[in-house]
Amino acid sequence: MGYRLTRFLIQVILRLVARLEVIGMENMPSHSSFIIAANHIGRLDAVLIYAFSKRKDIIMLAAEKYRKIPVVRWLAKQLDVIWVDRFNADFSAVRETLARLKRGGVLVLAPEGTRSPDGRLQKARAGASYLAMKAGAPILPVALVGSDDALVVAQLRRFKRPKVTIRVGKLFRLPPANGKDRDTMLEQYTDEIMCRIAALLPPERRGAYADHPRLTVLLEEDS
Repeated sequence: MGYRLTRFLIQVILRLVARLEVIGMENMPSHSSFIIAANHIGRLDAVLIYAFSKRKDIIMLAAEKYRKIPVVRWLAKQLDVIWVDRFNADFSAVRETLARLKRGGVLVLAPEGTRSPDGRLQKARAGASYLAMKAGAPILPVALVGSDDALVVAQLRRFKRPKVTIRVGKLFRLPPANGKDRDTMLEQYTDEIMCRIAALLPPERRGAYADHPRLTVLLEEDS
């Protein structure tokens, strides 16, 4: 079917099943390489990028377990998705991801690694900060509200389209490592990414990062 037609169909389906509101679109670079880091609350999240970005070089990652589902496998092929083994060190996937980033692509990641069961931020993994560090790429925080699986299903059963809000933050770069050990550095980088996402979310959605000192600083800077 091809990339363009698949993308068009995704956009049509998204607009049929949801009312999309995008805030901060002016923060989205129209060119150059960067990483989009977003919270993960529902199955719609994986394709929302195609609803608000015109970039044709989007890099998507998908867990190997979904490869067994024919429709997902077909869709992933059309969109040139990189399959990732989440339970083992998948060096092949990392190399391919970094290669595409260095060619100017846009990587879309959910640092939490899995969907939040209650819509609030969970403690994130270090994958996003590791890739950002290795690629030297800036990060664009994105906050999603309204795409929770339970909410979407409940609304559709009432023949209503749920409102999904996509809030795009400002591009930023991670601070220098300053000689810190790798684990400490990645933990601080991960907290920085997640606090940037948390600052874009309503207070009740900030979860594990609600009381983080860095979030307090970010909120004060924006006030």
